[in-house]
Amino acid sequence: MDLTIYYQKIRTLEATIPDAFPVVMSLAAADGGKAGVATEVTRGIAAKMIVEGQARPATAEEAKAFLALQEEAKRVADQMATASKVQLSVLTTADLNKLRDVAGSRKDSA
Repeated sequence: MDLTIYYQKIRTLEATIPDAFPVVMSLAAADGGKAGVATEVTRGIAAKMIVEGQARPATAEEAKAFLALQEEAKRVADQMATASKVQLSVLTTADLNKLRDVAGSRKDSA
């Protein structure tokens, strides 16, 4: 294999990819690579994977579905992170009664 031609193919293909982070779909490989797995990668990696026959560019529908799935996963992760930040305080009955007394005295003076 001529490395000059190999790298020229990668550079040429990379220049034709419009997105900064294109979505590619994996192809079945002899070493156990699974076909149909969507991945968002850089232009250079996408070009290399396509030239080597490891992946193909995703169709517009495949890319849209993948990005929607990623967006939903991020939304769920953000919700879980926010939920984990909720702080609870445990009050004794005496502390609760003191707070009620203070709140009641403020209400009466207003």
